[in-house]
Amino acid sequence: MKRIYSIVSALLLLCSSPIVAQGEAGSIFLLISPGARAGGMGEAQVAVANDAYASYWNPAGLAFQDGSELAIMHVNWLPNLADDMYYEFLGYRKKFDNLGTLGGHLIYLNLGEQVRMDEYAQYQGKFTSYMMAAAISYSSKLSSSSSFGLNAKISYQHLVELGTGAEKGKGTSTDFGFDIGYMKKGWLRPEIDMGITMTNIGPKVSFIDPDQADPQPTNLTFGFAYEAFKNENNSFKIVYDVDKLLVASYPDMDWDGDGLIGGYDSNGKESIKNNNYNKNGKLETAHKDPLYKAIFTSWVDDWLLGGDIDRAPAGEDSDRKIGGWEWAGDANGNGKRDSEEMINTATKYGAKFGDKNWGIYNEWGQKEVGSADDRSIQGELDKLVHNFGMEYWYSTYFALRGGYYFDKTGKISNPTFGVGLRFSNYGFDFGYTSGEPGHPLTNTMRFSMNVLF
Repeated sequence: MKRIYSIVSALLLLCSSPIVAQGEAGSIFLLISPGARAGGMGEAQVAVANDAYASYWNPAGLAFQDGSELAIMHVNWLPNLADDMYYEFLGYRKKFDNLGTLGGHLIYLNLGEQVRMDEYAQYQGKFTSYMMAAAISYSSKLSSSSSFGLNAKISYQHLVELGTGAEKGKGTSTDFGFDIGYMKKGWLRPEIDMGITMTNIGPKVSFIDPDQADPQPTNLTFGFAYEAFKNENNSFKIVYDVDKLLVASYPDMDWDGDGLIGGYDSNGKESIKNNNYNKNGKLETAHKDPLYKAIFTSWVDDWLLGGDIDRAPAGEDSDRKIGGWEWAGDANGNGKRDSEEMINTATKYGAKFGDKNWGIYNEWGQKEVGSADDRSIQGELDKLVHNFGMEYWYSTYFALRGGYYFDKTGKISNPTFGVGLRFSNYGFDFGYTSGEPGHPLTNTMRFSMNVLF
């Protein structure tokens, strides 16, 4: 299973917010944003959603659209990371009188060709990985100025045919979920529209090992669109979306303050096996909350919940104890706490957890005792993803767009630009993501087309 996750981490790096990914969720390809129009506007569309791409951005927006429309998009994904990855999107919507609007979309992401290695790092040939999803949408008006929308979706991920070494089964996953959306035209003021979506709601995603299942990337978005001015030939709109990933993830933590990680079974009895719990029956090893809890706990999991963190450098196992070492001083003069500069206070002073001589660091010089108190609400604010955009239209034929995508945790801060052309029943859009040289998203170009009929 580690082999499968290494593929996903390498190939989907920074595909969207929380890539989150950052290992917290599965099916993260569902967060890749379709539409060159959205791509040029900083990927802010939840309060706009006035074309066939609404089936992805906010299904509630379909209710305000008449007639039928087909939308297609192509993009070479993460061009600075790989040259054989591409993303395709096909969307459709049609309004039915006295019923509402039906729509849907198809997504296909090709991850390119991979090299297969066994557990001994021996070459075993090549294989191709890909992911796809399909959604059916329904939307209806609640009033002349408000609407709701629903998506039912199914996704399939084909990462590798077989596991590596002792891993049994196939590296594929089929999952289902749904989205809900709401839109309000003229919210607070006639020129302000507001949209809300909760997407990717469903059971956990698992491949070979169900015990390593990850939650779907359930995402809550608030969107606002302000029409700054509009006359016969010109219009200008400013848009803003803020995203919150509803995934609550915890590292190894001392929840009950006894200085140890686990040591008990789920019934609170001391145990050698299955001892990942504390004496209160609370799980202390790394875990994620189920969706019904994460909807609430994801807002405070990096702030109020949990205890001191049992840290360890990458590639090292935690020692399942909090602190116990003190810093002897910067002997090598590099200004950092290194493992050779740490002193075991249990050996030196005979100290135990809670004693005044008990060290606050681990053996690698990372602070553990009191690390819970160091967390603040800023940690939660940092996880929000912000999308800013603007769009200028000359008549109904030509559009100029700009935007900015900011994700502090995911280290994404990319400006975007775009243009649009409309004539007859055809629309063509181009979106470009700029950024620092070498960033995986830099130089991403989206091309899309809309057809009304």
